[in-house]
Amino acid sequence: MKGKKLKTKEVNSKLRTPNSKLVFILGGARSGKSVYALKLAESIVGKRLYLATAEALDDEMAERIKKHKRGRGNNWTTIEEPVKIADVIAKDKKHDVILLDCITIWLSNLITNSASKIENRKSKIENYINSLVSACKKTKANIIVVSNEVGLGIVPDNPLAREFRDIAGIANQKIAAAADETYFVVSGIGVKVK
Repeated sequence: MKGKKLKTKEVNSKLRTPNSKLVFILGGARSGKSVYALKLAESIVGKRLYLATAEALDDEMAERIKKHKRGRGNNWTTIEEPVKIADVIAKDKKHDVILLDCITIWLSNLITNSASKIENRKSKIENYINSLVSACKKTKANIIVVSNEVGLGIVPDNPLAREFRDIAGIANQKIAAAADETYFVVSGIGVKVK
C-alpha cells in the first residue's frame, strides 16, 4: 500500500471548513494511533469531547485510563460509555470535535455483554455499528474515530477470536466507507488511505 504521509497540520487545514468531517484513524496495537488522533483533535479550535469506550475492569486498565486522562489535560470533556456511543454522539450539541477512542474496545464490550448465539450477536452488533455510522454522519461536530486493524495477523485459533476479528473488520469497513478521510498509523506516522 502506498500513501502520502501527512503531518497533523496538513490534516487540520482540511478540517477547518464550515462542514463537519468524519476522520477515521486505524492502526495496530501501540502504533501511535490514539496519540495521532489526539494531536489532530487538539489542532481543531473549539470545545472537545473525548468519548472513551474502555472500562476499568482491572488495576492495569484503571491505571491506563488515569494516564490517558492526565495526558489530555483540562481542555477536554470526557464521557466514558462502553456501549451506547451512538446515543452520546447523537445527543451532543455543544462540542466542535468528538474523539471516539476506540472502536475495538467498544466491539469487545458488545460481544462480552451479549449472551446471544454468534449469529444473533453478530446481527445485533451490526445494528449498533450502523447506528454509530449514522450518528457520525449526522453530527455537526468534527468526529475522529480510532480503531485497531486486527485483520493483518494470523487467523485466530478459536471461534470467539475469529468472531471478534470478523466483526472488527466489518465495523472498520463501514466506518471507512462513511469517513471523509481515513489514515493508517504506523509507528506514529499517519498515512492517508482515503
